[in-house]
Amino acid sequence: MGKSQKKKSMRRHNPMRVPDSHLPKGLASASETSSKAEAILPIIQKMEGTDAAERKWACVAVSNLIQNDPSTRRLLQGKNIVGALITRLTDSEEEVVIEAVGALRNLCIDGGYDICAEMYNKSVLVPLRTFVPKISATLSQYLDGPKNAPENAQKLVCEFADNVITILWCLSETSNKALTAINEMKLIPFLMSFLAAPEKIPLPPITAAAQCLYVLTDDNYPAIADVRSDSGYITCLMAVINPDENLPNGKSPEANPRAVTLRVLAAGILRNVSPIPPPSAASAIDIDKDICLPQLQPVLASISLADASASVLQLVAQQTSLPDVEKLSLKNTPKSDHKSPVEIELERLEGRLRTVQLALEILTGACATLPDPDPDIPPGQNDEDDEGDEDIAEEDADDETPDIDMAIDDASPDSNTPAQTLPALVAPLLALIQPTTLSFPPLAAPSPHPPTTSALSAIHLAALECLNNIFLPLVRGGPADAVGGRAVWDSVWAALGAVGTQTGLGQERRRAVWEVAAGVLWGVASVCRGTLEPKPEQVQALMALCDGAAADAQLRVKCIGALESLAQNPAFVDANATIAAYLLSMLPTGSAPSPAGTEPMLQAASSLIDIYSDEDAPWDANFRTGGFLAQLAGSIDGVKKAVRAIDRRKEGGRELRRRGEEVRDNLAAFVEYRRGLGL
Repeated sequence: MGKSQKKKSMRRHNPMRVPDSHLPKGLASASETSSKAEAILPIIQKMEGTDAAERKWACVAVSNLIQNDPSTRRLLQGKNIVGALITRLTDSEEEVVIEAVGALRNLCIDGGYDICAEMYNKSVLVPLRTFVPKISATLSQYLDGPKNAPENAQKLVCEFADNVITILWCLSETSNKALTAINEMKLIPFLMSFLAAPEKIPLPPITAAAQCLYVLTDDNYPAIADVRSDSGYITCLMAVINPDENLPNGKSPEANPRAVTLRVLAAGILRNVSPIPPPSAASAIDIDKDICLPQLQPVLASISLADASASVLQLVAQQTSLPDVEKLSLKNTPKSDHKSPVEIELERLEGRLRTVQLALEILTGACATLPDPDPDIPPGQNDEDDEGDEDIAEEDADDETPDIDMAIDDASPDSNTPAQTLPALVAPLLALIQPTTLSFPPLAAPSPHPPTTSALSAIHLAALECLNNIFLPLVRGGPADAVGGRAVWDSVWAALGAVGTQTGLGQERRRAVWEVAAGVLWGVASVCRGTLEPKPEQVQALMALCDGAAADAQLRVKCIGALESLAQNPAFVDANATIAAYLLSMLPTGSAPSPAGTEPMLQAASSLIDIYSDEDAPWDANFRTGGFLAQLAGSIDGVKKAVRAIDRRKEGGRELRRRGEEVRDNLAAFVEYRRGLGL
C-alpha cells in the first residue's frame, strides 16, 4: 500500500501541458472564453482551399493560435481541425505536409489524451507509416554525406523527424490499441538510428527519439525484446549515459539542458529493458545502483523551483503577444515553431522542469518494492502468472503497516548502497515537494504561464511518490533515525499547508498531492510510532481527507493508518481518545453497516486492535472509561456480515476477503482477550 507503483491504465508520462479541466464543456463556452474565435473560420476555409500558400498559412496559424490557449484549442477541435490536418498529411505540396505535421505535434503536446485519441481514431497512423521509411532513407543519405543528400534533407532529418516521432511518442501513451498499432510498425531500429549518430544530428530529434523509446519500452514486451535483441543498441545507450563521450554535437552537458534530458532518458530506457541479457557487458551492471542513481541524483539537486518560478514570472512580464492571425502575411508566414527570445527561454525552463519530473518518475520506479514482471513475459504467456502476481501485490497492499522498503537494496543484496546516498536523495526531494507561487494558482487568478504551472505541480506530485518509496531507511532502526522521520513529517505538512484545500474544476492537482502525501504520512507515522505529536489541526486534516474520500477506499485506509500511529504517543492521551472515537464511528453497529465502506472499516478495526493491544499503555484508560469493549463486541456481527458480502470475483476481491477474515477473527479474539482481563 505504501509504495507508489506504475499505473498501467494511465500510460502518459507527461500530463496535459496546458490543463483545461477548469473550462466549461461545449463549443459555446469555448467560443465565449476564446479571444480568437473569429479567426477559426478563415483558418478552416484556407486549409481546405486550392492555394498551397494558404493551406500552409492555415497550418501555421493553428500552431500559433493554440499556444497556451486551451479555449481556442477546444474551439478548433469542435471544427474538426484534427481531421483537416490529417487530410493535409497527404497534400501534394511538401511544405504543407511539414507544417501540418508540426501543427499536429503541437496539438498532441498541448492537448493530451483526448486529441491523441481523436488522431488515432481518424487514422493518423496511416500517413505516418509512410513517413518513417522516407525519413530513414533521407537520414541514411544525410549521414553518408550531406552534400549528396536531397536539398531538404536537413529539414526532414531535424524538424520533420522530430515532429513525426513526437506524435508517435504521444500516441503510444494514449491507449493499448494505439500502442499495439505502433508496435506493428517496428520502430526500434528507426529510433535507434538517431541515437547512434550524435555527432551528425542535432539534439532535438535525438531527444524525441529517446522519449519515444522510453515510452515504448515501458511495460511493453515487443519493444523491450527488440532493444534487447541487438547488443549494439545497449552499447549505444551506454554511450549516451557516459557524459564524457559521444555527447551530441560535442557539447558538454551543462551547455545544453537537452543533453541532460537525453542521458536521463537513456537511463530510463536501460532500466525499462533490464535485465540486459549477455553477451552485452551491461548485463553485469546493476542498472539502478550504477546507472540510475548516479544519473538522477544530480538532476534532482540541479534546480531551485522557487528560482525557476520567479524567472518565469519575470519572463512573462516581458513577453510580447504572438502575431495576430489577421496580420500574418502569406509571403512571410512564420514557421509553426516561430518563437520569440522570451518564449525560447520559457521553453528552456519548462524543459528543465520536465527533465526533473522524468528523473523523479524513473527514480520512483527504481525504488518500488515490487519489480514489474511484465517486460520479461512474452505475450500470451502471462495470464496465469498475472493472477499470482496480483495476489502478491494485493497481499502487500493489505499489510497493517505500509511496506515501503527501499527496493534498490533488495535488488542488490550483495552490494550495499552507500549510506550517504539516501540523505542526499531525500534533501532535494523535500525541497521539490514545496510549492511555489506558480504551482497551484487559485481558480480566480489563473496561471500566467500554464505550462510551467503544470510542470511544477507534476514535480511536487512525483517527488512525493518518490519520497514515499525511499525515506524508510532514514528513519528505521532507532530514536536517532526518528529525528529524520519527524523532519520528513514536518516538511510534508508544510507543503500541504502551502498547497491548500481548494477544490473544483482546475484544482485536481491539489487533491492528487494530498492523496499521495497521505501515503507518505502513513509511512512516516508508522516508523516514528509514539514519537510524533498528534497536533489537533493535523489530526482533523487527516479525518477531513478521509471523510472526503468516500469513493477512494485506498486513500481512506492510508489516513486511518496514519491516525493509528498518531494515537500511540503516551504524552497525548486526549488525542488518542479523539482518534479512537473517530475510528469507532466507522464500525458497523447492530444492523447498520459501516458508513465508511468495507475496506476502511476493516482497517479501522485492525487499528483499534493495535492501539489497545497493550492494556498497560497510558492511553488504555480511554478504552476502559469510554466503553470501547462493548462497542467492539457490538460490531462483530456487522464485520462478519460485511466480510461475507465481499465479492471474490471482483478485482482484488479474493485478497480483500482474506484480509477481512483475518480482521474478523482478530477482532473476536481481541474482544475475548479484553473481557478476560476483567479491567
